[in-house]
Amino acid sequence: QLQLVESGGGLVQPGGSLRLSCAASGFTFEDYHIAWFRQAPGKEREGVSCIRNTGGSTHYADSVKGRFTISRDNAKNTVYLQMNSLKPEDTAVYFCAAGYCSGYLMIYWGKGTPVTVSS
Repeated sequence: QLQLVESGGGLVQPGGSLRLSCAASGFTFEDYHIAWFRQAPGKEREGVSCIRNTGGSTHYADSVKGRFTISRDNAKNTVYLQMNSLKPEDTAVYFCAAGYCSGYLMIYWGKGTPVTVSS
């Protein structure tokens, strides 16, 4: 059964850090690029970061550049999003998805993990 399962979300104070994980199963993980999206209450979903098959090429939204780092471990079928210097505006449900970084064209989706940045 195809699955993308996010974990690692939670409540953190401004300036803090979280590491999200996305565990994949049921498809050939290394054939796909993996992206993180987020959707804040009342806002459209936005692409945050994407990483290609071998992990050598990454993309970040301007709003998270220099603060977030995406990485993948193909041996563990897992992608990570290290989030540092978190801001209240980073509060959202974070989703991982498998597909292609070009145009953030995604095929498979996880159910999301909530992140709240608040004092």
